[in-house]
Amino acid sequence: MVALTTRPVAPPVGGPARLPALRHLGPNWYASVMGTAIVATAGAGLPWQPPGLRTALAVVWALSALLLVALLVARALHWAHHRGQARAHLLDVAMAPFYGCLAMALLAVGGATLVVGADWIGLRAAVAVDLVLFTAGTVTGVLAAVAVPYLMVVRHRPPMSSASPVWLLPVVAPMVSAALGPLLVPHLPAGQPRQTLLYCCHGLFGLSLLGALVMLPLVVGRLLTGGPPALALTPTLFLVLGPLGQSTTAVNQLADAAPGVVPEPYARGFAALAVLFGVPVMGFAALWLGLAGALVVRALRRGMGFSLTWWGFTFPVGTCVTGLAGLSRHTGLRVFELAATGLYVLLVAAWLVALTGTLRGLAAGRLPAAPA
Repeated sequence: MVALTTRPVAPPVGGPARLPALRHLGPNWYASVMGTAIVATAGAGLPWQPPGLRTALAVVWALSALLLVALLVARALHWAHHRGQARAHLLDVAMAPFYGCLAMALLAVGGATLVVGADWIGLRAAVAVDLVLFTAGTVTGVLAAVAVPYLMVVRHRPPMSSASPVWLLPVVAPMVSAALGPLLVPHLPAGQPRQTLLYCCHGLFGLSLLGALVMLPLVVGRLLTGGPPALALTPTLFLVLGPLGQSTTAVNQLADAAPGVVPEPYARGFAALAVLFGVPVMGFAALWLGLAGALVVRALRRGMGFSLTWWGFTFPVGTCVTGLAGLSRHTGLRVFELAATGLYVLLVAAWLVALTGTLRGLAAGRLPAAPA
């Protein structure tokens, strides 16, 4: 007769028995950092600045910084104690693109620190923080823009029927660098350092823009031939606004930084590009906002509940706010000011809803949850 009592086996180091709450903490959680930081950055760029707005934006910036630190620590623990699950995320075609969110979270908080956080910590400290986060975010973003498509080619090999706006996330990350890098140009030594950063940002703009132009037809083709996405994934349609708004923001920021840094006629060329590129792109963004909004309403009527995908309503919309604000500066047209202000109201509402839903999910133990 075999004995039924055996010596207890200790759970392996790094196994799922340690810190089980972090087991399903994927890179998609960085979307909450991006969505919070953009509220501060976009609000600071609005043409209309009511009393008390800067203080409120500084509070939001501080919250985004705290979220970033907390998530960086939690994700490090996730890799330490749930390495198998972390590798599964990287090798999952649905989750791997979210590694672009890490880069964008670093960049978004860095930009918000320079634009808003300087009110609290001083300009010198803000520039130092932004330099570190911009460098880390840019390197991470370029690596994600190469590594994730590489994995899709050699490992994931997804069918065309699974094309999703999520595929845009890795290639959009360098566009965030292109949009926020020009803010650092005036704080570098004159001459070669400023020119180098400005032209590098312009190169990152092209890297991301052409990458997005390759991905977008796949997404649109999937919608037209395959129908609406699953209810829980419907908010990801707003991710298409990311490359549109961020590219418009980038050309406007490059135009702001170019005078005195690059010789003529290139400085005037940057200014012309800001308008000639930005206006048509924001026109298409308006079209997509209407289409995606209609599909979200359809999904809500069919019972779409809250999930982390709702953070997709925040950062992409925020990039359109900053893009419209940039166009208002370079054209002087009030219609862009009104559009930026109205869209910012929508952004704040979406951020509050996403933040409230996330906090409720955490309090109830429903989050982090395994992907369905």
